[in-house]
Amino acid sequence: MNFKKISLLVIVLLIADQALKIWVKTHMALDESIIVFPDWFQLRFIENNGAAFGMHLSTPGGFDWGKLALGLFRIGLVGFLIWLIRSMMRNKEKKTPTGVIVGLTFILAGALGNILDSAFYGLIFSASTPYEVAQFGGHYAGFMMGKVVDMFYFPLFQWNSVPNVLRFLVDSHNYFFGAIFNLADAYISVATLYLLLFQYKFFCK
Repeated sequence: MNFKKISLLVIVLLIADQALKIWVKTHMALDESIIVFPDWFQLRFIENNGAAFGMHLSTPGGFDWGKLALGLFRIGLVGFLIWLIRSMMRNKEKKTPTGVIVGLTFILAGALGNILDSAFYGLIFSASTPYEVAQFGGHYAGFMMGKVVDMFYFPLFQWNSVPNVLRFLVDSHNYFFGAIFNLADAYISVATLYLLLFQYKFFCK
């Protein structure tokens, strides 16, 4: 696999991620749900600030330095992944399995997808509310201050007697696996799991 094919894969993954996010952003009100499969799969539109653990480091003027720091970290991570993939592909002495390259490419595309939300959505969309669908041409936040669009919701079953150490596995309504995520998150999670389970020998050499 050459760098052109990797670049094409990133573009295809980004288009899929952004097309879905933009459709949800411009067709659904905040917290609106569409039932895809009853009882276990919904498209539920929420937004998050993209900061780890909901971290906010705002100044009195309202600027969120924590979100900016996270955005810069993600950009640095993307730069590192691009360098790493190129280095692996150019290293003739240590042949890198195609699966490793593809896995890292999915992580790269996922990171880029969420960066685009934070960087530009605040500049090109009006704000989403529970009563109004966002429109192109608005402006609700500055550069790198936009919110990340999430939509995949799998409330598999209710778990009412949850041990405290496992509370992170359920949502506020006690549904198991109640996290709401997007396609970019799925790229990162699935690729990371794949690399850990099936390509760990390569990284342990």
